[in-house]
Amino acid sequence: MIFWFLLSSLVLSAQSPGIVFREASNEAGIRFIHNSGRAGKKWLPETMGSGVVFFDADNDGWPDLLLLNSKDWTPHGRKSLSALYRNNKNGTFTNVTAGSGLDVESFAMGGAAADYDNDGREDLYISSLDGDRLLHNEGNFKFRDVTASAGITNKAFGTSVAWFDYDRDGKADLFVGNYVQWSAKGDLFCSLDGATKSYCTPESYKGQSVKLYHNLGNGKFEDATQKAGLGEPTSKTLGVAIFDYNGDGWPDIFAANDTQPNKLYRNNHNGTFTEEAVAAGIAFGEDGVARGAMGVDAADYDRSGRLHLLVGNFSNQMLGLYHNEGKSLFVDEAPRRTIGKASLLSLAFGVFFFDFDNDGWLDIFAANGHIDEEINRVQPKVNFRQAPLLFRNTGKGGFEDVSRSRGADLVKPIVARGAAYADYDRDGDLDIVINNNHGPALLYKNEGGSKLAWIELKLEGTQSNRSALGALVRIEATSGKQWQTVRSGSSYLSQSDLALHFGLSMDSAVKSIEVEWPSGKKQRFLNVPARKRYVLREDSEKLLEK
Repeated sequence: MIFWFLLSSLVLSAQSPGIVFREASNEAGIRFIHNSGRAGKKWLPETMGSGVVFFDADNDGWPDLLLLNSKDWTPHGRKSLSALYRNNKNGTFTNVTAGSGLDVESFAMGGAAADYDNDGREDLYISSLDGDRLLHNEGNFKFRDVTASAGITNKAFGTSVAWFDYDRDGKADLFVGNYVQWSAKGDLFCSLDGATKSYCTPESYKGQSVKLYHNLGNGKFEDATQKAGLGEPTSKTLGVAIFDYNGDGWPDIFAANDTQPNKLYRNNHNGTFTEEAVAAGIAFGEDGVARGAMGVDAADYDRSGRLHLLVGNFSNQMLGLYHNEGKSLFVDEAPRRTIGKASLLSLAFGVFFFDFDNDGWLDIFAANGHIDEEINRVQPKVNFRQAPLLFRNTGKGGFEDVSRSRGADLVKPIVARGAAYADYDRDGDLDIVINNNHGPALLYKNEGGSKLAWIELKLEGTQSNRSALGALVRIEATSGKQWQTVRSGSSYLSQSDLALHFGLSMDSAVKSIEVEWPSGKKQRFLNVPARKRYVLREDSEKLLEK
């Protein structure tokens, strides 16, 4: 055992230098330019979008990609469309937007995918400044707008979205974040220097309540926001994370609010929620002031058995790394660790935990970029374009900044917004995509991460919801124990692949896989070979390679 610990320590310290993230958008066939709509008026929504969604649109086991787009405020004879890319299974994508039902202009912000009607195909929800859309997957990369017939009526400033089965009835429900009450007619004048117009902060505008849509079945939803206790008109929600922070088996909600206190909604098991962010220590920063919170993710990064929170904040506020101490209490670890100092000047939007080097410990990625092109004139240390940050988990509860050692492409300054991950080329390591505000989308291919072992698990519910949202998977291997849950949403306006990816260090097999389904059913699989992908069905006692 001592030998294995020493060997594992050597692996942790020596494995990462050969890994780089290479920008591969062009060779992969992704040629997408985000249009923020900016035209010199400096309207708030121009600074905020948009998101990305990795999802398996055709259920072939290969993640496809949706890149969301905004549009011009007034028509200029061009169309700005979101883009749907089919995975060609050879490291490239084909744009299949035309005729897909997604080829409609809108000021799109966020998106999330899940099979809400349990028909075997992942559907889409897209939030937008000009009216959200629920899109039913008809197959063959065709989507039908069913917003009105489903009973969805969110005509607010929609942001991050997450599917989850909050009442565990086997149907995927929907949480939608909303930002501020803004309109072109009600746009306010703000200035950095007192003379020229700049983008206003959200403090200038009133907030909006989030929305909770309860899935009634038969393609229908009801607005359960007030009934569930989520109606809070002062919220300015940008990021959403669904996570069971108290380990009671029911999904709770964290809403990252911009300049307003964050919200933590505890699931009461009866269709209602109780808000307790202040008591939990995650409503404000250490100084007792609400931060400019953007993106968020949740994971057990230190193998403590509890889910912790990662929050992307405004520049001069640093990332938030809230460690779950148990008993509904979190402590922000960032100020006393490398992650805090390294992220202080960055404005983090898309953030997430993922294991980029397959050592079995979850690392951190932050996609950064400021909102105002002139910020450097008034804050010389803060730049408009900012490089992403990558923090490697040291396996000791801490992180080291390895951003500058992961290739020249990763340190190029951009104006990042939505970000997500998936193993798009199925080579065994996790890749990254970023939507660049008013610029080109960027696909970062992970080269070298698959040197160590891994396993990928795609879950399919039968009694539980088909997308297996809320299912918990525990694995045990020679290198240790890990666990993850299937979750929609997280990051900023985005969603990563629903398949669970576990890094396994040097393990050739997984000793055991245990699954706890939302229905209450449990499964156990023994001695499962590594470096493979499996489908786990709730009604089957066998693993299917895919």
